[in-house]
Amino acid sequence: MKANSLPRRAILVVNTRSRIGAEAFDPAKAKLEAQGVELIEAHRVDQPEKMSAIVKRAVTRAPMVIVGGGDGTLSSNIDYFKDRDTVFAILPLGTANSFARSLHMPLDLDGAVEVIAHGEPRRIDLGCINGDYFGNSAAIGLSPLIAKSVPPKLKKYAGRVGYALWAAKVGINYHPFRLMIDYGEAHATVWATEVRIANGGYFGGVELVEDAEVDSGEIVVQVVTGKSQRSLVQNWVANMLKLGSRDQWQAEIRAKELRLATDPPQDVTIDGELAARTPIEVRVVPHAVTIAAPKSQKSS
Repeated sequence: MKANSLPRRAILVVNTRSRIGAEAFDPAKAKLEAQGVELIEAHRVDQPEKMSAIVKRAVTRAPMVIVGGGDGTLSSNIDYFKDRDTVFAILPLGTANSFARSLHMPLDLDGAVEVIAHGEPRRIDLGCINGDYFGNSAAIGLSPLIAKSVPPKLKKYAGRVGYALWAAKVGINYHPFRLMIDYGEAHATVWATEVRIANGGYFGGVELVEDAEVDSGEIVVQVVTGKSQRSLVQNWVANMLKLGSRDQWQAEIRAKELRLATDPPQDVTIDGELAARTPIEVRVVPHAVTIAAPKSQKSS
């Protein structure tokens, strides 16, 4: 394999419980092979709890492992690629596909296969929360409340519209919290309605942290400040419409590591899945994983 090219042999692992995983498996397999990617193995995983064991084994058996699923699937399996030569290739088959968006990956199957077959390797950072690695983002606030209560069928069949409707429903009884931030010699305490911990810029399929890059060597923590639910709604609308007023309700910190605590304690989602509870230790791990990226993106 040339230094700037991707392997031609791979193992495919697809979570068929992801939003379009079941219907995409056979077409993905056929399209990859048609593009000259030799599939050593192809796994259709109907029980998500078995996914990690299959990916962990695949990383030791192939120069590239293609993982298909949503943000939670990709995040929970990216750990196995850390500090290895095995290329992590993704098929975005979920609801929001925020990680793929942060990587500037095509979201359609043909486009994603084109990248895997003819893209280039790129080293990216990983975020880490209490020892749990992630590729794109984590959140404190409304996102965990949605994640632990959204009906699976609403998530699968209504997609991002379903998320928005459920957010409106659970947001009625949502309360702001006190956030304590420690980074280096600096300390801050603020009222917050949401905290976004960004390695990549997308949350719920919306670009919220525009200056977050997956190879910057830093984590961006964006805080939606204030005591009112209205500030969170206004911030989301302003970000979706790219209004200049969005900075009115948010503040950002860039750091290599920091500690976040809340009063009262809050749940934390990592790439859309409940994974931790405050207080948390956050850090960045530079250039930890090699991914299959579009050729227009820089690579190491």
